[in-house]
Amino acid sequence: MTPVRIETDPAHGGRWTSLRVAGREWLWHRDEPRRSGAVPGDAFADAGGLEECVPTVRGTPDHGDAWARPWQRAGGTESVDCADFRLSRRIRSDGGRAVADYRLTAEPGYRFLWAAHALLDLSEEARIGIKDGEPTRFYPDGGARWTPCAWPSQPGRTDGLDRLGPDDGTAVGAIVGTSQVCVHDGTATLRMSVEAGGQPVSVALWRNLGGFPEQEPYRSVGVEPMLGRVFDLAAAQDGDAACVPRSGEVRWRLTVTAEAETASETATVTAVQTGKGTRTWIC
Repeated sequence: MTPVRIETDPAHGGRWTSLRVAGREWLWHRDEPRRSGAVPGDAFADAGGLEECVPTVRGTPDHGDAWARPWQRAGGTESVDCADFRLSRRIRSDGGRAVADYRLTAEPGYRFLWAAHALLDLSEEARIGIKDGEPTRFYPDGGARWTPCAWPSQPGRTDGLDRLGPDDGTAVGAIVGTSQVCVHDGTATLRMSVEAGGQPVSVALWRNLGGFPEQEPYRSVGVEPMLGRVFDLAAAQDGDAACVPRSGEVRWRLTVTAEAETASETATVTAVQTGKGTRTWIC
């Protein structure tokens, strides 16, 4: 058994910069010089990794309000203060799983979306594992409109959303009504799940096979456990967004495990501050 290694960068939006388990690095990256200097209100600077997108993914602010703010660190907890809420997380181990426990505090009635915007480094043979038939909202472009379908069907095409394949110049999104997903690539499988009592949970997919952006497109695949059922908070109908109850807080949990054909990946947790200001979690 080998450890799950998670690195985060509190100084730059709390981004997860590494998720290493089952003998490989799972997070995809790209050179994006704007990322290190991003400030609230900037257009999203896509450097890859896993971004904490809250209180929206698409819309305003672009990819949310937390990714462009410095986070604070106190003991094993990292947190960020935004205009309308405070978000905290604690990454630890629990029975061999890497677990991130989240807490958002805000005024009762505050509505929000959250996504663990994980861009994964996957081969053309990778497959997204979700139970067939799960209700799916298919987004054919970067807007707010969607078409209902059943996973893994892709309206207008014969190939399913679960298969990646070579670049074909498309870029689509989907939100699936499930709390868990697995990603199979070669001999390794990554599993992610989200739990949030009383709140809507789902898994979002960003399947960009060289179709985005219009100028200088690149390939990127996002598999994103989330709270909510839409990409843009402004488009949320009743039940589409998380809502802060009378207690003034919402808690949820993201669990990550992985395995290869030869071993299951488990471990204990340790936190180490590196000289570059990142935090490394060995789970």
